[in-house]
Amino acid sequence: MEKKKAPATKKDYNPFETAQAAIDEAADLLRLDEATRELLRNPQRELWVRIPVRMDNGKVKVFQGFRVQYSTARGPAKGGIRWFPTETIDTVRALACWMTWKTSVVDIPLGGGKGGIICDPKSLSAGEQERLARAYIRAIAPIIGITKDVPAPDVYTNGQIMAWMMDEYETIIQEKQPGVITGKPLEVGGSAGRGDATARGGIYVLREAAKAYGVDLEGESFAVQGFGNAGQFAATLGESILGMKLVAATDSTSGVYNPNGIDAQKLVNYKLKNGNLKGFPGAKPITNAKLLALPVTVLVPAAMENTINEETAPSVKCKFVLELANGPTTIPADKVLNSKGIIVIPDYLANAGGVTVSYFEQCQNAQNYYWTLEEVQERLDLKMTAAFKAVYEMSKAKKLPLRKAAYLVAVKRVADAAKLRGWC
Repeated sequence: MEKKKAPATKKDYNPFETAQAAIDEAADLLRLDEATRELLRNPQRELWVRIPVRMDNGKVKVFQGFRVQYSTARGPAKGGIRWFPTETIDTVRALACWMTWKTSVVDIPLGGGKGGIICDPKSLSAGEQERLARAYIRAIAPIIGITKDVPAPDVYTNGQIMAWMMDEYETIIQEKQPGVITGKPLEVGGSAGRGDATARGGIYVLREAAKAYGVDLEGESFAVQGFGNAGQFAATLGESILGMKLVAATDSTSGVYNPNGIDAQKLVNYKLKNGNLKGFPGAKPITNAKLLALPVTVLVPAAMENTINEETAPSVKCKFVLELANGPTTIPADKVLNSKGIIVIPDYLANAGGVTVSYFEQCQNAQNYYWTLEEVQERLDLKMTAAFKAVYEMSKAKKLPLRKAAYLVAVKRVADAAKLRGWC
């Protein structure tokens, strides 16, 4: 059996080591055999590709790309494609791993995957983005498909990029197969309700958690760290669905705070118009570190991994942490939060609404029949509610925090599928 590694410190944080450490703990609790542990600790397949792209100035630039298929025990791999200047293979591995548990915990018949390209998308023209998107699909085409691996958007990719990727794949295979990519615009086979699915699913889970722990969220305060797509929808839906009061929000460059409340939709409109939150009327500036330390009922980390760490965790004062980002809390920080009685709703449960509606998109593509927005939202609610209840029941039965309980639910399902297939 591969030797366990100690979790990395903040300075040398490795998200994949964090992911593996959590698997080890779940495997111990589930008493998994050596072969099953080995299978679950590492990706089934990795593809590293070099992507030559002709830039607008006529020169060719070569980009490094990855596609990781972590597990297909429960179905085809599923996971987004990130374009990020500091992308690493270990980050992609970790995210593919977490996608495996995410699809499992919400009980949809998919596995986990993730892709990435090392690039600065903000420096690329629309034409360069299209050429990069198409070249990447040509490079990974042999290992993707509706029965193999279905990519989707992630950090700095969007519906337009997914449309280019789908079109390139269909050009290669010479047939229509819209289900090969999800997160597409509605005009080319996307699903209603995909835009706010990650945040909406998280809000549904938060609602159920509040019920389970006897907390009335009406009028209670919340803060959002990371005001991108998921953070913006979390702010507006937290108000409209749960009746909560947004008091603070931050993005990568700015932040705002008003203890008396901030109109979430006005703040979203301001961000979309100005590109950041700086100068929003009626609110004071606030840093990410100070936002994390606010005495709110719900803290929503919705940006990047490693946000709540050994340095920031001691100052966190909320009742619930709703992890809409992937891997925002390190293992040592998680222990600190647990010791303080803070209820952490883990990322692969909290933000699984996105992949759930992506699965719905695959189903609609296969049927060539599309659901209404109300149907999508109703089915998402049912899935997220059932997922939380399964995790909560495991938490009560084993007397474990929600994160460990969610791992037990998810890892056991994947391990059982692998054993039934005769893989271990």
